[in-house]
Amino acid sequence: MDDLVRWLGTQLDADTRRASSLHALECDIHAYLQGDLESVKAAMAMFHEAPGAVCDCGVPARVLRETDAKRRILARLGITLTEAASPDHLVQGPARMALLVMEPVAKDLAAAYADRPGYREEWRP
Repeated sequence: MDDLVRWLGTQLDADTRRASSLHALECDIHAYLQGDLESVKAAMAMFHEAPGAVCDCGVPARVLRETDAKRRILARLGITLTEAASPDHLVQGPARMALLVMEPVAKDLAAAYADRPGYREEWRP
């Protein structure tokens, strides 16, 4: 389970890095990218420094909100799983219930990335 949570964290890191390059087809950034090479470079530099200055499609911001939400879910899973796996707890009662509930949640989050390298068949929901 720890491998799954770590792998998911890596996928979220990749999504965060790529967020600024993801846009709806009708996004204004595409209009800026139709010019000469210098105009395109200037538009991209401006976009990376202040995404709202060029882009108003909302896709990069939504991707960042989604990755933040998934990180919060993973953080909760990590705490619960760590507590459940602690030698101080018997994996029964509440700790066992936490594992039964949290493992499918992590698998559901991972399913969105099933096409990426490193995804394991045993992680399928």
